[in-house]
Amino acid sequence: MTGDVRTPGPFPFPRQDFAASLVVFLVALPLCIGVAVASGVPAELGLITGIVGGLVTGLMRGSSLQVSGPAAGLTVLVLEAVRTFGLPALGVIVLASGLLQIAMGLLRWGRWFRAISLSVVEGMLAGIGLVIIAGQLYAAAGVPAPDSGLAKLTGLPGALVDALGSRAALVSLAVGAGTVVLVVGWRWMPRRARAVPGALVAVFLAALATTVFDLPVQTVRVSGVLEAVHLPGPAALSSLVDPALLGTVLAFALIASAESLFSAAAVDRLHTGPRTDYDKELVAQGAGNTLCGLLGALPLTAVIVRSSANVEAGARTKASRVLHGVWLLLFVALLPAVLAYIPLAALAGILVHAGWKLIPFRGVVTLWRRHRGEALVLVATATAIVAVGMFEGVLIGLALSVAKAAWEASHLRIEHSDDGRGAIRVRLQGTITFLRLPQILDTLESLPGDRRVVLDLTGVHHLDHACRAALETWAERHSGADAEAVRADTAAGRPEDSGAGSVSTPR
Repeated sequence: MTGDVRTPGPFPFPRQDFAASLVVFLVALPLCIGVAVASGVPAELGLITGIVGGLVTGLMRGSSLQVSGPAAGLTVLVLEAVRTFGLPALGVIVLASGLLQIAMGLLRWGRWFRAISLSVVEGMLAGIGLVIIAGQLYAAAGVPAPDSGLAKLTGLPGALVDALGSRAALVSLAVGAGTVVLVVGWRWMPRRARAVPGALVAVFLAALATTVFDLPVQTVRVSGVLEAVHLPGPAALSSLVDPALLGTVLAFALIASAESLFSAAAVDRLHTGPRTDYDKELVAQGAGNTLCGLLGALPLTAVIVRSSANVEAGARTKASRVLHGVWLLLFVALLPAVLAYIPLAALAGILVHAGWKLIPFRGVVTLWRRHRGEALVLVATATAIVAVGMFEGVLIGLALSVAKAAWEASHLRIEHSDDGRGAIRVRLQGTITFLRLPQILDTLESLPGDRRVVLDLTGVHHLDHACRAALETWAERHSGADAEAVRADTAAGRPEDSGAGSVSTPR
């Protein structure tokens, strides 16, 4: 780019990458803590995952500018896993997921994640966003949240009524609401002020107000980084024979990979630098998750919020994301006690805002106007995640997407005209597969048996073997002794006499 001062050596753009790393660090700090607390694990584990995302994944090849760390998109899945299998098993799940990601990357499966329907991915994020918002509203009030996503949503009115009768709950809600207002309104601040992320300012002011006014608000519990680390032991490793745990491993690997690679595609649109190598990026994400699993930390993915902040701050190389990991490491080493002053309600407000941004409101409206089938897949996926669960909801979305593709692939239009004197003309347009065979045969068999038929196949894009055999059988029965009773016009544009068994595949 013009105007950049490039320095020879491993850090060609030191000024730009250093400044961007500070911005990303300030964005990542409250999110790492908030995602960990919302996932039901010590806050320090979120910071450890952020450090690994910077120092390990950040150093590896794949995508040059996207930043990895703990993501709100996996909060629901991690919370369910910790509640079901316990915190010691989390490291094993993340470790196995990382190894699976590495294997998929080495097998060059990264590119296939781009074939996943965007509606399923956006529906997944929307469902996660709804569950995050509902769950964090309970956290903002300082009350425990129900386990299931549906119970979280249906229980909100009752929780609000209870909160109105408690001064502590009202104060906590006020802190959370103030955090959301400040984060949303920060975009209208002067440009120099916006150099500091609004989320960090909101958390700092909430911590300051809680301390100065001695507000009855719960704060982050600090146990120390070493105390928070849970290395997988033999008992935890033996749990890998549990089919339910293996299903969770598969869910972690697939969802984290899809989110990371879709984030990479989005980040590539934000800059003009080197494009992402999806297979290498999948290996890099797997390496990061393998180390996070060994440390018993949260899973990591590429995070679009931090990645876009990195690009917008002027980053040029991977040095910016590596340095952001260095700043997180220094914070954990030098200032861990600061965490104890952060109100949980403020972190809840940060995550409510993050969950809201996961819901593609404009995308749903646009899809409904142009591709209603895709919009229905998106809404159905989100609804299933809220009502049933994360993994099941994604599977339902994928199944609906495949069913929709099969329906569209077998889309067929049948027209027939009869002037009462000449041959009856039947025109087939689209793709003819076995899924549409009953409709085709019903139409053909309803034709008068004593009339000649012209079967117009010029508009057919594909005719599978089952349909061709069925058409030949029908033509043989309809023709009888009259070899000219059925004629097929093919895509080649010339008529072909179709007596018994002579209906040809379009060319």
